[in-house]
Order: sequence, then structure tokens, then C-alpha cells
Amino acid sequence: MSAPAHNDLLLRALRRQPTERTPVWMMRQAGRYLPEYMEIRRQAGDFMALCTNPELACEVTMQPLRRFPLDAAILFSDILTVPDAMGLGLYFEAGEGPRFRRPIRCQADIDALAVVDPEAELGYVIEAVRRIRRELDGAVPLIGFSGSPWTVATYMVEGGSSRTYGQIKRLVYDDPEAMHCLLDKVAKVTADYLNAQIAAGAQAVMIFDTWGSVLTPAAYREFSLDYMSRIIGQLQTGTGEARIPTILFTKGAGSRLAELALTGCDALGVDWTTDLAEARRLTADRVALQGNLDPSVLYSSPDAIRQEVATVLESFGAGEGHVFNLGHGIAPDVDPGHAAAMVAAVHELSPAFHVPD
Repeated sequence: MSAPAHNDLLLRALRRQPTERTPVWMMRQAGRYLPEYMEIRRQAGDFMALCTNPELACEVTMQPLRRFPLDAAILFSDILTVPDAMGLGLYFEAGEGPRFRRPIRCQADIDALAVVDPEAELGYVIEAVRRIRRELDGAVPLIGFSGSPWTVATYMVEGGSSRTYGQIKRLVYDDPEAMHCLLDKVAKVTADYLNAQIAAGAQAVMIFDTWGSVLTPAAYREFSLDYMSRIIGQLQTGTGEARIPTILFTKGAGSRLAELALTGCDALGVDWTTDLAEARRLTADRVALQGNLDPSVLYSSPDAIRQEVATVLESFGAGEGHVFNLGHGIAPDVDPGHAAAMVAAVHELSPAFHVPD
């Protein structure tokens, strides 16, 4: 294993330890807004060929770090590799996004899901983690990730993206026992998968709960929050200074942050619809907060970007435990120069919020 990260700002911030400035990285920082990414994707042939090639996944992970002085790398992969490994047949259709050849429709489909050994069926991801750690050589920490059981199950049942969530909500209300059976299976694979990433070298892990906010508060607790809590409890994160921090992110979950803070995670992602000062109040400084610049701000001028970065920093205020990020992923048509302006503004403005007592 490589030496500890030379730049450990992210890890210190996630542990709510003192930092000289606010660390910064971007969700989807390795992706379609970078021309060098599009070139690699053309070489690979399609998205899945890129995801399943550890050498190319490593290269794509490293690309944004060559452009911007970011404080973390995040594994290049997809949250839907898990249901693909479980036998659903993931593919990507032009203009349609991810699709499954064998979506879940009944209990028999759930019973037929494959048992997954991450080192086997998802070995290409685990090997990518090992390669990225070697390539980073301790420069910045590496973040591993997965989807939440609810979000992954939503894709599995809907067969792809959805606007109404009709299939998954029918299962929730008509057959909650089957829904729990599916979530149990996905949660077990997810915990094993994240533990395999940690064993391979991930220095922090993040769970993306993209669709948790489509549930009612009671259903959210039962079908999303509870399963994320279970996973957190099963992660082999270690103890003390070497402990692997965990981040939870439910998009649109401003009203649920207080509950999320009680899961045992180290940090919560916050989208741009919630003020960080309010998030800090709701969580009572129990956890670090990550976010939360509106991704659309990156369409504006560098001067406007700088002002909005200042607004986010001021919203969190002085003290430790803030990781600067977008409130969701960077859009594919953003000018990379505008992402650079955001990173530069964080570097310039954030030290004032970390003045020693």
C-alpha cells in the first residue's frame, strides 16, 4: 500500500479536525465536461467498456487532478455496477441512459438475484482502486463509493431512469415484504463492495442516495435511511487516526439531515437547496458537511462564481468540518475553465475561515 496522503485536508475535514483551508473536490469531477475524458471514452467504445477496464478507469480518475489542484480523487465507476453483478444485464442506450435487460418485477426475480463476491464479479472495480492508489502515490486521498440500496433498487425495479417511480412505489405499497427482501440483498452486496474498496485502498467512502427524497418521510426512514445505517454499521473502517471516514448524500434531503446525522456517518453531503448554516444547526455539528454550490453557477462568469463560492463559505462559517463541493454533479457542458475558477476561489477565500484561535 502507498504511503498516507501527502495532502490530507479532506480526511482531516471529514474527521472535523483543524485544516489550513477548506478542501475541495467535485462530484462527477471525472467525466463528460473534460475533452480528455471524451477522448478516452471514444477509445473505449462505450461507457461500460470504460468502467470495466481498470487501466482506463484509473486514467479517467486521474484526469481532473492534472487540471485542477483538487484535494481528493474519486473512483471512476458507476453505482449500477452492483445490480449488473447481480445479474440484471446493465447497458447504456444512447439518449436514454442506463437500462437493465432483466428488471425486477416480482419476488421470483428477487429470489433469482446472484450472490456477489466483489473480488470476482466486481473485480475490475477493486483492481481500479488498487491502480489509482498506486498512481496517486499519496498525493491526495481516494474516495470509493456506492449507491444507496434504495437508489440502486429503484433502477433495478424501474429498469432504468424514471420520472414517476411507479414500479418501485407499487412494490413499496403493495408488497413491502418483497421490497425489504430486495433491499436486504442489495445492502449486503453494497456493504461487501465498500469493504472490498476499503481493503484495496479507498481512504474514504461515500454512499449516493439520489432518489431517497422521492419517498414520504416515513417511507424514507423505512426503505432508505435504515439500510444506509445498516451499511455504515457493517463497514470495516478501523479506529482512531486511521479510521476511514464515511459520507452519506441524499439529494433533496434538507429536512432529513438531523436523522442522517445519527446514522454513524462522519459527513453528510448537502445539496444547494439547503443553506449550510441551517444544515449545521440541524446536525448540531455532529458531522462534517460537504457542499453545496449550485452546479449551475458554473455556467456563469468567473467573477460570479467567486462570489457564490464566498456565499457558500460564509454560510458554513468559521470552524472545522466543511468540505467544499457542488450540491450535485458537475454538468457535462460546463467550461472546465469555470471549474478551475471555483477551485481557485476556494483556495483564495477559505483560509480566512480557518484562522487559529
